[in-house]
Amino acid sequence: MGWFRAHVRRLLVVAGGQALVAAAPPVPVREIFRRFWPYARPYRRWIWLSLLFIVLAPAIDTVMIWMFKIVVDEVLVPLDFEPLWWITPAYLGLTLLSGLVSFCDDYLSTWVGERFLLSLRTSFFRHLQRLSLDFFEGRRLGDVISRLTGEVAAIETFVLSGVADVFSYMLRIAFFAGALFYLQWQLALVSLLVAPLFWLSARYFSRLIKQASREKRRRSGSISTVAEESLSNIALVQAYNRQETEIERLHRENLGSFEATMASTRLKALFSPLANIIELAGVLMVVGLGTWELSRGSLSLGGLLAFLAFLSQLYGPIRGLGRLTNTVYAASAAAERIIEFFDQVPSVIEREGAVSLPHARGVIEFEGVSFRYPLSTREALDSISFRAVPGETLALVGASGAGKSTIAKLLLRFYDPTAGRILIDGHDLRELQLHSVRENVTVLLQETLVFDGTVRENIAYGRPGATEEEIVIAAKAADAHGFIASLPEGYETPVGQKGRRLSGGQRQRIAIARAMIRDAPILILDEPTSGLDAESGQRVLEPLRRLMSGRTTIVISHNLMAVREAMSIIVLEDGRITERGNHAELVARGGDYARLYHLHHTDAEMLAPAGALISAKGSGS
Repeated sequence: MGWFRAHVRRLLVVAGGQALVAAAPPVPVREIFRRFWPYARPYRRWIWLSLLFIVLAPAIDTVMIWMFKIVVDEVLVPLDFEPLWWITPAYLGLTLLSGLVSFCDDYLSTWVGERFLLSLRTSFFRHLQRLSLDFFEGRRLGDVISRLTGEVAAIETFVLSGVADVFSYMLRIAFFAGALFYLQWQLALVSLLVAPLFWLSARYFSRLIKQASREKRRRSGSISTVAEESLSNIALVQAYNRQETEIERLHRENLGSFEATMASTRLKALFSPLANIIELAGVLMVVGLGTWELSRGSLSLGGLLAFLAFLSQLYGPIRGLGRLTNTVYAASAAAERIIEFFDQVPSVIEREGAVSLPHARGVIEFEGVSFRYPLSTREALDSISFRAVPGETLALVGASGAGKSTIAKLLLRFYDPTAGRILIDGHDLRELQLHSVRENVTVLLQETLVFDGTVRENIAYGRPGATEEEIVIAAKAADAHGFIASLPEGYETPVGQKGRRLSGGQRQRIAIARAMIRDAPILILDEPTSGLDAESGQRVLEPLRRLMSGRTTIVISHNLMAVREAMSIIVLEDGRITERGNHAELVARGGDYARLYHLHHTDAEMLAPAGALISAKGSGS
């Protein structure tokens, strides 16, 4: 069999060569069970009840087979039909009882299994929500979704269904083997000689099946990744005529899954006839020896027929244990992918005894802050220091990659600085509760993010529990109430995935309403009008002015014309502050800001809406 094992491994090496998703670290079976059994503990009393049904099922089957022996020995052989008067209703009663037990067992085991999955999937999703931003920036979304859906479902087989099946098989083996020994112990010993062969063959094949299953699970994550990336960017794919490229990507991952599946299928297909041969050998030995015992008169015809019936029922559970071993090893491959994520810890951890800051004033201080992204070789920020107070607009300008967005991420504590500290109202962010920090900050991103829900749900996302009146007030302040009222279902109108049923300006005004209802003292604006045309950009200016009023506002922009009226401007280059001051001071200084400003001065009219934003805010403060 060594050649077959080598062949399977070669197939898996080929299949795993170019996968987008790396394999999860292997985990011992005992550790997998230890990790996931706690999710079944709340349902222990129901599991015990389910075990009762599992005990009853083979007991009833044993009695029904024994009734068959009585029919042969007491009715058919002597041609005496009188015992049928009690055998028939007894057999009917046993059949009805067997059906009832089977129904209760199926229903209860399904209920427990689904509750287990509900608890595990929710816990896994909760864990993902608590992981830091760097985890998601380094992972493919499709693979994460694949683990949340498919892999979690496979764990139920490992922890509950698999254990229940083992218990059921063992009980059946015990009941049927006991009946065999009661009928003819010498014959029973002969029939059990082949049992170790089932176990040895299952053990050999299960290890190879686990390798194939692990590769298949990994490819499943890769397929989900390609599909999610391609379909979520379908406009770009079609605009650039890259459909065939995407098809080829998906085909490549599917081909790897195909190879892994075929390797697993070959193993299972070979195991099945091998088990049949082992079972046949056992039956032939029993038939031969049983016929001899029958000829000697030490075993009745009914006894021999019942023995063969019990034997057929006995070999089924023995084979089932072999197949179950393969199933459990396949499920363990899915469990390894879940454990890999469960073992991830947030890079940003809330300290014990962290302080709550429910109503911050909004004074922001960066003191010598440096930061380097994980696995990066250069500093994203280098010794950054500045201060911003309520009512002030601070503009961060610079080329892409200068560190502007990194400052926003650190302020939201998506990451912690590698040096220096960041303070809100004199409190180091690391001393504050994470929830408290983020409740005091509102972000308006360059890419306006809305959920596939109603207009009302998207606005209320800024503050759960907001009343209908508060939602309408926020929409009016964001100059959104008018267009919302004209929608087919008003505030209950679905916006579509990523808000595709709305225009860019409408999505932005809903985002502003969401920020309005949040009412946080610190506001971060990341190019809030850059994705809009001139008319749409002009329309959101007044709502943005109202949103910025009285708040500590940080405007992120690479466009110098858009921030010339900010109270304070910081110029960033390669993570360092190269200049700071207001627009007039920086232009008079004649440095990089002045050079870039004059370079873009001819485009001032085109950028008027964006520039007017801070101009109006500055003059009104």
